[in-house]
Amino acid sequence: MRDNIFQQIRTRAVLLAVDETGMSTVEYAIGTVAAAAFGAVLYTVVTGDSITAALTGIIGRALNTSA
Repeated sequence: MRDNIFQQIRTRAVLLAVDETGMSTVEYAIGTVAAAAFGAVLYTVVTGDSITAALTGIIGRALNTSA
């Protein structure tokens, strides 16, 4: 009977060591942080003076074309 209890404890310990139940939550959290960081970098680049001037020039040329 004593061996049976130790076997049960060992089995539970092994199952807990390989359990990945919380992995999806961690993956979503890391993905959310990465997306937020990418958005911040993209916002910084797009709101820069050179990008704004380039986009304004492109839009201006597109509107001033004659058919």
